[in-house]
Amino acid sequence: MAQLIWNGLFVGSFYALVALGYSMVYGIIKLLNFAHGDLYMLGAFSGFAMLGALGGFAPSTSLLSLFVVLVLTMLATGLGGVALERVAYRPLRGAPRLSLLITAVGASFALEYGVRIVAGPNPRVYPVRLDGTAVEVLGAKITVQQLVLMVIAAGLMVALNALVMRSRQGRAMRAIALDPKACLLMGVNVDAVISRTFFIGSALAGAAGVMSGAYYGKIDFLMGFIIGLKAFTAAVIGGIGNMKGTMLGGLVLGLLESFGTDWLGGQWRDVFAFGFLILFLTVRPTGLLGERVTERV
Repeated sequence: MAQLIWNGLFVGSFYALVALGYSMVYGIIKLLNFAHGDLYMLGAFSGFAMLGALGGFAPSTSLLSLFVVLVLTMLATGLGGVALERVAYRPLRGAPRLSLLITAVGASFALEYGVRIVAGPNPRVYPVRLDGTAVEVLGAKITVQQLVLMVIAAGLMVALNALVMRSRQGRAMRAIALDPKACLLMGVNVDAVISRTFFIGSALAGAAGVMSGAYYGKIDFLMGFIIGLKAFTAAVIGGIGNMKGTMLGGLVLGLLESFGTDWLGGQWRDVFAFGFLILFLTVRPTGLLGERVTERV
């Protein structure tokens, strides 16, 4: 039981990091950015390229190299998210939501097969592989590398919560989520705040991509598709648009997968998780911490 809980929390922390970008963007401009999972993939490949380049100057297998690459990848994927918003979404901000949704799907395919052209269709082995001797704690086998990744993920989520709830930038984000037109009248640069939101969400997805590649040891150009669906599921379970709910939703999804795999087998893991989502939404459509709201006309 303890091992299942630990495995669920570990995987759920990755889901939560990626889901936060989904939730932030939806909370502000009501856009389901289906290309967000591919920014996770882009982060994994950016880290792969940086670790390969860094190998000529420093040992690419060191944790210090991985930390440096993690920071650089967050900057790179953050800028990629800003470019995506500027090119694909901003010109359609006043268009019907269906147009934005189709554009997001198109952007997802463009990122996936753009990386396929550049990096090739075959999976790549990550230069860094975080594995080590496991230590038994309360019946669960835990490695130091898993603890390090969990601490990094938790630290990023705490920092994001502090930014949104206690900073001037965060106040602007929350104000735009309530009424963007009133924010324009009050002198808030709405376009700049939305771009920063995309930067932050994309940076978190890129960080999750690097950590996933370093832990699992293999990446491919389609890895963002399933994680994008899982992150969206986590955001919906927690209450899309609610940051704390999204974090909770990621952990809940990780636990569901862990227990579902143990009870039904690995091949039923996704069926169990998405089936729970369907049943859960029939009972609580707004998610665990979401609130029913009425839209302004």
